[in-house]
Amino acid sequence: MKTIHRAYKYRFYPTNEQKELLAKTFGSVRYVWNTILDWRSKEYTQNQTKINFVLSSKKLTEIKKDIEWLNEVSSVAIQQTLRDQDVAFSNFFAKRGKYPNFKSKRSNQSFRLVSSGFTFRDEVLKIAKSKQPLKVKWSRKIKGEVSSITISKDSVDRYFVSMLSEEAIEPKPMSTKAVGIDLGLTDFAITSDGIKYKPLKATIKYQDKLKKLQRRLSKKQHSKYKGDTTPKSKNYIKAQKKVAKVHAKIADCRNDFLQKLSTKLIRENQIICLEDLSPTNMLKNRKLSKHIADASWSKFVTMLQYKADWYGRTLSFVSPWFPSSQICSHCGARDGKKPLSVRKWICPHCGVSLDRDVNASKNILTAGLAGLACGDGNTRDLTA
Repeated sequence: MKTIHRAYKYRFYPTNEQKELLAKTFGSVRYVWNTILDWRSKEYTQNQTKINFVLSSKKLTEIKKDIEWLNEVSSVAIQQTLRDQDVAFSNFFAKRGKYPNFKSKRSNQSFRLVSSGFTFRDEVLKIAKSKQPLKVKWSRKIKGEVSSITISKDSVDRYFVSMLSEEAIEPKPMSTKAVGIDLGLTDFAITSDGIKYKPLKATIKYQDKLKKLQRRLSKKQHSKYKGDTTPKSKNYIKAQKKVAKVHAKIADCRNDFLQKLSTKLIRENQIICLEDLSPTNMLKNRKLSKHIADASWSKFVTMLQYKADWYGRTLSFVSPWFPSSQICSHCGARDGKKPLSVRKWICPHCGVSLDRDVNASKNILTAGLAGLACGDGNTRDLTA
């Protein structure tokens, strides 16, 4: 048994009264974040003073004396904003993250509550300052104890609650299977046992509708005054939300596809070997960047990593410079680079007919297993 932290995300439908409370909380949290961030930045640039959570809390107390509407929302949400910002700065100074950004009311909104800011029992969730429980669509049962929740609203005005639970999880039964995976664009994933998983291509599926709505958006009046970036046209905002809905649909479809495929691979295989790709650099290719972004390889690998950690599986990463497409998986002979147009060929040394992608995935499996056996630094054993 292993203890993990798992987030359960649900959609909920607030009443008008709750929408007003949530709007106030989003605005208060955003105001406090931006105000404290501006103050911390100036203190550091002008006086080289690093502000910690304690000093931020004192500053917040002063701010709340002058701004009464900050007292209309839960103080827990505002305190957690300061803690989250403190963590963001710690990550920045430790070179684990970028410098914290200012929050915009035009982007997704969220705030976090710990146990003192909400109550949850028997699928009844109430947050501080709200008289009624939230109408949540419970799609899965939470197994552990909920320690914190995050309330969010996306660009198409959908409300979600993410509940962080600490729970004990059992590893999957041991499997004798090991698989190599070659990630691609024509086929999203090709396994060493010859299975090819077709890509979802969600962006391409909705691109005609997206182009049509974006053309309509471009014709709407954005602002009454030149240089004013705040949208004042109601028609512009309506058209903008229609575009955002399509983007949300694409993201939902992609996430569903990646979750199901990663779960299937983790369930069936004890060891998974794949290339340690760098999609950020690959996105610089203008001809393929759209398709690479649509494939979302990084997100897929991240899902494999945390699921392998949960269920006692092992991931082995092979160097991206490993010539997986140049080596015959049958005899091991290497016969040089081949253009991408060559999808099948016959090995000149052993005469075996080879499929480019399946052959590559078999070589990745061999290299990944060898890396695990030799303790290669490019491999990551997540069960350790």
